Amino acid sequence: MSTQPLPLEGVTVVAVEQAVAAPFATRQLADLGARVVKIERPDGGDFARGYDTAARGLASHFVWCNRGKESVAVDLKDPRGLALVRRMVAGADVFVQNLAQGAAARLGLDAAALCAAHPRLIAVDVSGYGAAGPYAHKRAYDMLVQCEAGLVSVTGTPEQPVKSGIPAADIAAGMYAFSGVLAALVRRGTTGRGGPVEVSLLDSLAEWMGHPLHHGTHGGAAPARTGLAHAVIAPYDAYPTADGGLVLLSVQNDREWRRLAEQVLGRPGLADDPAFATNTARVAGRGATDAVVAEALAPLTAAEALTRLDAAGIACARLNSVAELADHPQLTARDRWREVESPVGPLRSLLPPIVFPDAPEPRMDRIPALGQDTDTVLTGLGVTEAELKELRSTGVIA
Repeated sequence: MSTQPLPLEGVTVVAVEQAVAAPFATRQLADLGARVVKIERPDGGDFARGYDTAARGLASHFVWCNRGKESVAVDLKDPRGLALVRRMVAGADVFVQNLAQGAAARLGLDAAALCAAHPRLIAVDVSGYGAAGPYAHKRAYDMLVQCEAGLVSVTGTPEQPVKSGIPAADIAAGMYAFSGVLAALVRRGTTGRGGPVEVSLLDSLAEWMGHPLHHGTHGGAAPARTGLAHAVIAPYDAYPTADGGLVLLSVQNDREWRRLAEQVLGRPGLADDPAFATNTARVAGRGATDAVVAEALAPLTAAEALTRLDAAGIACARLNSVAELADHPQLTARDRWREVESPVGPLRSLLPPIVFPDAPEPRMDRIPALGQDTDTVLTGLGVTEAELKELRSTGVIA
């Protein structure tokens, strides 16, 4: 039985946002109960709407990052449109923007200016490289930041560096913007004042690079690219099975190696063999280590290999495809899927990871069409029907 409201009920967020980083942050806020008003350009809106048509005609990025929001289409370059957005911000608790560096300041929508005018407001500037420094005005798309942050240098095979298959820099910045808002709301609860919050994609991803960064800075060299293997642990890789699957396993210490040798490999002598008995030896002879594991798993199906590894207490997993993730038995067993309304009908979507057992489920409201809420939101500001008609006829709103 729910006994508490969602934690952000009553919080109003206005966002001038596009692409992934800021929309991902504000979607987390919407999931937890906040009202999020998304400001979009009348001529096409958030450009992520046009990335693809994979979600039954809608863009997959947009579907992922924008449920639960109200879409207001306003031309910020028109003084009348900018004035409307300023009125929205005056009544908001949080403002988030990730316009190109300098654009928000030119409009007077940067965090410093807004917080000076509205002391209780929490205003978040999400940028690529931060507000100052030689990179401040560089374009900062996710792949570029992955490269600048060194993520690509430690991802891939020894022969080929690769970018992450997900927009890691955008996600990192989005999550730090989300947590920054939560921290600022807590501070406002004790001091009564909001304040500016700054998050950059480079800073966020550089933080996520902590292990290779410290390994390289203090140890003399960054970890080598090893594909699915681990640079300093063996065995820790994917091994083929008889049915064409790939099973990953990880042996974290020498006790686990003994169990693997005795219960899975069927070669108990390897537990005390100097060439295999310690992780240092197994890494030094990685080829031989991988060969004995691969030989033992090759006759088994993936299911058989996982059953045997689980029984021995060895960490293991199946290398799933995206389609297999969508049908993952753990997600199904825990009832993690819901349907979200959209302009093309219900779309399947995962519940957010943060769970409050004593509160209602996260709010997973519709994915908005461009400008779907323009009239409702502006009417709430006191804009009359005649004014709406005039603004629409002159292209200020849509």
